[in-house]
Amino acid sequence: MLPYQKLEEAETDLGRNLTMAEKLWYNYSAEKSDFLLYNHNIIFMILVFSLAPLPCAIMELSQSKKTAKFKIQPNVKALFSDMFKCYKHVLKLLVFVSTPLLFLSFPAVKWLGIRTSLPLPSVWEILSQLLVFFLIEDYGSYWLHRLVLHSKWGYENIHYLHHEYTASFGFTAIYTHWGELLIFGIPTMLGPALVPCHMVTLYLWTCLRLVQAVDAHNGYEFPWSPTKYIPFYVGTEYHDYHHYVGGRSQSNFASVFSYCDFIYGSNRGYRYHKQALQEKGEWRRSGRKLSGNTNRLSSQDLKSE
Repeated sequence: MLPYQKLEEAETDLGRNLTMAEKLWYNYSAEKSDFLLYNHNIIFMILVFSLAPLPCAIMELSQSKKTAKFKIQPNVKALFSDMFKCYKHVLKLLVFVSTPLLFLSFPAVKWLGIRTSLPLPSVWEILSQLLVFFLIEDYGSYWLHRLVLHSKWGYENIHYLHHEYTASFGFTAIYTHWGELLIFGIPTMLGPALVPCHMVTLYLWTCLRLVQAVDAHNGYEFPWSPTKYIPFYVGTEYHDYHHYVGGRSQSNFASVFSYCDFIYGSNRGYRYHKQALQEKGEWRRSGRKLSGNTNRLSSQDLKSE
């Protein structure tokens, strides 16, 4: 809750007029508690997860020939029943796991210094913090994914659920065991914990991270996607290979950027597979498709080790 009774008091305290964004934030947040503002994150998560997968889901269900050429695994069709099953499961996770966690974590958030006060951060501050959050999350998730979730025990007891579908679609982005949601929650919140930010930045981080997860699982690779211009960005086709191989996969563990896979040698299986398809003339750069079950390599070849 902001410590001002009137907008003019805020301007006097800051010694300047409020920007349009700051006026909007003041009008919305002035009488709301920090606890309530923090728990807006669950609303954003539900909204983003409900809306972000829809464009590719509609393409999948309509089976349009115009968009089919961009599907990475064209021989596998996702059904509406599969999508709705994943959606219901994730909503339960968000309501019964994420919501209580947000409630319980609020004292820690206040202690760390995540603020709701004026002034709002500059665009440069927001962008630089978001970049740091993505880098921290990516590095932490890489090792948790590789060492914990793809260990024998981790896969058989937790990660198996996320690999239920070998051809992923947007609603599988966080179709996970509740334990996996907790595990990946650690690197997701580690960035804001190490680099405390404004609540608005935290909202953006929550939304962007979920949008990125949906993008990595949507099953389509579009040549016009702006993410192609982000250095080392994982992208849909790169992560789809991880699901395509399934539980045997020892490749492509990265969540956002591919540099960890490159540095630590965990994308050799992917590069071998890509080279093999290129030699067969089956790797289309416009859609960069995986060829489905008919062109699977041996189990040993698909592994990076």
